[in-house]
Amino acid sequence: MTDKPRIWLSSPHMGGKEIDFIQQAFTQNWIAPLGPNVDGFEKELGQYTGVDHVAALSSGTAAIHLALILLGIERGDEVLVQSFTFCGSSNPILYQGATPVLIDSERDTYNMDPDVLETAIKDRIQKGKKPKAVILVHLYGMPARVDDIIEICQRYEISLIEDAAEALGSSYKGRKAGSFGVFSVLSFNGNKIITTSGGGALLSQNEEMIAKARFLATQARDTAPHYEHSELGFNYRMSNICAGIGRGQLEILDKHVARRREINQWYKETVSREGISFLEEPNDDYFSNHWLSVMQVDEQKAGISREQIRLAFLDENIESRPTWKPMHLQPLYQEFPFYGAGVGQDLFENGLCLPSGSNLTEAEQERIQNVLSDIFS
Repeated sequence: MTDKPRIWLSSPHMGGKEIDFIQQAFTQNWIAPLGPNVDGFEKELGQYTGVDHVAALSSGTAAIHLALILLGIERGDEVLVQSFTFCGSSNPILYQGATPVLIDSERDTYNMDPDVLETAIKDRIQKGKKPKAVILVHLYGMPARVDDIIEICQRYEISLIEDAAEALGSSYKGRKAGSFGVFSVLSFNGNKIITTSGGGALLSQNEEMIAKARFLATQARDTAPHYEHSELGFNYRMSNICAGIGRGQLEILDKHVARRREINQWYKETVSREGISFLEEPNDDYFSNHWLSVMQVDEQKAGISREQIRLAFLDENIESRPTWKPMHLQPLYQEFPFYGAGVGQDLFENGLCLPSGSNLTEAEQERIQNVLSDIFS
């Protein structure tokens, strides 16, 4: 392996203003779980997404967990969730003792297939178990077929949780990702398009529900001069310091989106070859932040496998990563119902995520291009 510096898949990219918000917190001694930066970050996220009420939390997974609790999901209930996703989308269902029903993807967006979703709903109802919620994911920043899925959820009166953890800055028909669900979820993990070092948010137009989310996220402490608890709560709130990072990051979010879209276009121009395709917007209704650029490799047509490409990058100390392994193929989830024809499995077996950080330099792009040129020469 080379001793060249590591090129990361998606590393944090600071803009410079983050330290100002952090310094203000230090100056005012707001080194606490809550404070002015949390309030400001929530307000600014709401303004950006067009959602009235936001709770800043410790992670996107925590946000999904609270959404399930607020929707009354309990042991024995069923929740429909995209199979081709990160476990943070589905694990909170297990936290509640509920049953995940795993739904396959469609090829255009990699996201939940509405036709498969409806088939699953009908079958679960026929089996006497109407699902309580749907968790939809906008994978790699690509919006799902939102209109179709919302229509199905409304027709069967099933609540929609929108997992936009990878899609901040994306939009569907001009409306921001993170604004479509009864509850919507964002993530600010270190590898996301903006970061708070670790964190997330729960969004909703329902003011009462977000107030309850904040209550549950601060250990469900009742109003009293002492610590009084009538409900089970969680330590899920974002700290004032982390929120300060987020406020600085929000100021450069659109620049990060523009740069990642530019990198995505560069990949498509660099690797124009039979057997190689990229995740791209199906039409003008979709606007992806291209959080990660994802390449599909048809080994027979391209003459090389996904894994050969990944290992060639690894030899040059360049991080690339297979796409998410679907939940129905994971040991933890093999016992749960799955509906689909194996599209997610195919996308996993042939998909590769490429270095996509908004801080990718020209020199790093040249190293990546050299590897790709060597592979395909």
